[in-house]
Amino acid sequence: MNHYETVFILNPVLSDDQIKETVKKYEDFLVSNGAKMIAKEDWGLKKLAYPIQNKKSGFYHLFEYQVAGEVIEALEVEFRRDERFMRYLTVKLDKHAVAWAERRREKLNVKA
Repeated sequence: MNHYETVFILNPVLSDDQIKETVKKYEDFLVSNGAKMIAKEDWGLKKLAYPIQNKKSGFYHLFEYQVAGEVIEALEVEFRRDERFMRYLTVKLDKHAVAWAERRREKLNVKA
């Protein structure tokens, strides 16, 4: 099982309920395909560096998880089919990135 991190931007016209439903749907998709969720973060509404689909902002979310590599392709196909997604990026983390992510989460927990 590899360690992955996915950041995605959701359309800003969605309601809070629609956003929660979308995030839950894809979290359930990962878990049903054998993923172990490590962290899930809601970064909120952020201004984009450049317009995407004539939108100037979007709702950012981050998933950190462990899963077999073949599940990533299926996840990204689902992202492409869903018009609520404006952009997404999935990155495979090496041991240094995993350590950095753990330190980052600890700092966030201390602040909270």
